[in-house]
Amino acid sequence: MPGDGPIGELIRTSTLASWLPPWLSSIILLVGAVAVALTINRYVHRLLDRLLRGEKMPLLRSLKGRLAGPGRAALVLAAMSLVLPALALPQPLAGGLGKIVTVLLVALGGWSAVIAVNIASELHLRRYRIDVDDNLLARKHVTQVRLLCRALDTIIVIMTFSAALMTFDAVREYGVTLFASAGVAGIFAGLAARPLLANFFAGIQIALTQPIRVDDAVVVEGEWGWIEDITSTYVVVKIWDLRRLILPLTYFIEKPFQNWTREGNTIIGSIFLHVDYMAPIEEIRQKFHELAKASSLWDGKVAVLQVTEAKEHTVELRALASASTSPRAWDLRCELREGLITYLRDHHPGVLPRLRMAGAESGAAPSEGQAPAYREPVNPAPWGIHR
Repeated sequence: MPGDGPIGELIRTSTLASWLPPWLSSIILLVGAVAVALTINRYVHRLLDRLLRGEKMPLLRSLKGRLAGPGRAALVLAAMSLVLPALALPQPLAGGLGKIVTVLLVALGGWSAVIAVNIASELHLRRYRIDVDDNLLARKHVTQVRLLCRALDTIIVIMTFSAALMTFDAVREYGVTLFASAGVAGIFAGLAARPLLANFFAGIQIALTQPIRVDDAVVVEGEWGWIEDITSTYVVVKIWDLRRLILPLTYFIEKPFQNWTREGNTIIGSIFLHVDYMAPIEEIRQKFHELAKASSLWDGKVAVLQVTEAKEHTVELRALASASTSPRAWDLRCELREGLITYLRDHHPGVLPRLRMAGAESGAAPSEGQAPAYREPVNPAPWGIHR
């Protein structure tokens, strides 16, 4: 019964209990135990602050900050668990307090498990940097760890909530009956939860197979961008013009998309140029190589200029150049395109697309009274944007 044990005997024989009601002295003892626990927690944190002072142990200071909340709650619940069996409280009140402490202990266990998973993931990811050019391995680990941690957090929350419910006798006794009698409701609940479950399992599948990773360059829904974040239900794609495209996780499992950095960070950019048949291809190729070598954006791997099409009025030149990242590839393409335009304008202006008279190629002037015939104009904007 409440009040048994050495602490209960101390309450009954103390001077305070001689002139206070037993329930009031019990409450005072409970509040005092909580105050003592908080005081011990405060002094322990002060001691740890002194021991971890300086710049040599940032990781331990970070761990101390993450564990401050669970540690404080654990001390308070431990003090309450120690005092509750000895309190001289009415049975309903004592039973209710005991049930509350039990539920809080279960919640504390789940909270501690979530923090432990997050700390383990942070310790693992400290070895990988994603803010460098060659970050393929880092992106693999960041994507896997983030998705798996969120999946584990979800599982821990569900298990903690279930364990808390199981502390109530009514749930344990009637749980099977309630589940058996709620067949139709369970079907509707399953249909309603289908998108949530689909995204949950899609997240696990993405973490294991990795069709996308954080910071991948992708083309989705006709938009060029980068994978900015992968949550437990959706993916944030940062568009090149700073817009955000939000897509469910299932999109990247069920629909096709382009991933430009699946096997590495190197991006090959293309430049298309339409010139006259009389254009000096070899000179333009040499100039392109000079421009690429002079650029700090070029990674030194790919620099090729080829004739890819021979049309009715012009030939099409395609120049390919590689860069270490997609933003650098975009800037490199713009820089090389401007350099080639300037070179052709200044040194070979006659090879740029223009209107021609029908007799101009043969050298024959149009006869008197005859209007000159013109061909159809060449594509007035040959410099298309190709991502």
